[in-house]
Amino acid sequence: MPELSLYNIDQISNDVRKQEISFSHLLDELIDHICCDVEHEMQNGIEFSEAYRRVKQKMGSRRLKEIQEETLYAVDTKYRQMKNTMKISGIAGTVMLGFASIFKIMHWPGASVLLVIGVVSLALIFLPSALVVLWKETHSSKRLFLYISAFFTGLFFLMGILFKVQHWPGANIILTVGAMISMFLFVPALTVSRFRDPEGKSKHGIYIAGAAGLIFLIAGMLCKIMHWPFAEFFIMLSIVDLFFVVLPWYTWKTWREENNVTAMFIYLIIGTILLIVPAAMISLNVQRNFAEGYYSHQQQEQVLYTYLQEKTTSVLAKQNNSEAFPVMEQLHNRTNDLIKSINAVELKMVALAEGKKGQPVSDPVQVMQTAAGQKIDFNLIHDAFTYEPVNAYLLPGTESRMELEKAMADYRNYVTGLDSLHLNVNLSIVADPSFYLPSVTGENERITMMTGLHSLALLKNAILAFETKALNEIASR
Repeated sequence: MPELSLYNIDQISNDVRKQEISFSHLLDELIDHICCDVEHEMQNGIEFSEAYRRVKQKMGSRRLKEIQEETLYAVDTKYRQMKNTMKISGIAGTVMLGFASIFKIMHWPGASVLLVIGVVSLALIFLPSALVVLWKETHSSKRLFLYISAFFTGLFFLMGILFKVQHWPGANIILTVGAMISMFLFVPALTVSRFRDPEGKSKHGIYIAGAAGLIFLIAGMLCKIMHWPFAEFFIMLSIVDLFFVVLPWYTWKTWREENNVTAMFIYLIIGTILLIVPAAMISLNVQRNFAEGYYSHQQQEQVLYTYLQEKTTSVLAKQNNSEAFPVMEQLHNRTNDLIKSINAVELKMVALAEGKKGQPVSDPVQVMQTAAGQKIDFNLIHDAFTYEPVNAYLLPGTESRMELEKAMADYRNYVTGLDSLHLNVNLSIVADPSFYLPSVTGENERITMMTGLHSLALLKNAILAFETKALNEIASR
């Protein structure tokens, strides 16, 4: 019977140790078993390298780890309990999240309870038990940092999603911490662990490009959730990197180095698609839904604005020859002057948002003058959720805000002078602009332009509603 040389035995021993077999007695048994199998294959007259290749092919890439897991499961009670806990909590948590998603979509009661139970099961039971099981199976100090960073990444992401969906305070902070851990700790640690694989030396460039794509994707999703700039840029960069660089490159290397398509290659293709496509679609859908919600409210305010304008025109037309018409016309002119002051602020805000940093455009195409008054086409605005316009024009103390407050005060004083007509009109809706506009200035004040424009639209409609009521009262006197 052919015998292995010491060099051959050392090669087999090193390969088995690379499988992170932590159970010492099992390690010796596996080395001895593989050596015997190789010697048996060599009886057919083949060389060691071919015999060893056949033995490894029969075992598969994970068979040695499976043997260790089965051994630990049989002899270690704590390991057995921890692994059962990991399996049960992982399945239960995933099922709970699935049902929570269905209940949330269908608006059925109990969605929040299922979501909390699912996240707690995964974050506080499954992840810690998985960390312990991985350490028990490998005892690899080289991968300890990878396991810990993966644990905290999963923990913060799960808790951040829970807090975000439940609208609890601190959601953005938790998600940001999770994203930072994944980008600067987990992904680099995963890349380094792949570099340590001697069989993957030719794929180091692929690993670097793949890590960059994942970091871009995480950064893009974080920016999208937080409504920060460059979200679309990072997401598009990750899609281009992963789909048009990493995937073709990995496919080419796999076909050159492997005779058969392995399960790992299939999993990589499916995993890439499941990671990128839903992420991009969800990102675009979140942005569209988020923006359309604001646009819908703005369009409703615009419809109400047009209706009130038509109502005013109708009242004035009916009273054109009455003794009250001069007073009514004067009130209407005063109201128009105030509306023009508000429109001027809207125009400045859009111009600033559409220009370069601190350089407003001179004539924004998004703002149009129609028969019903000034109208903004929000679908043409490039960045409707920037904070700069509100900070520059609407916050207390800004020049435009003070001018608007002065115009409101003049209008209020004029309307107060109509008390001699004993108008039964509530003046409170035009008494204080801070009822509609931002009233507190702070270092952390973050109000988007869309919110500011919506506040101005509400203010204009409140003024028009007051005018319509006042005109009818004057006509009735």
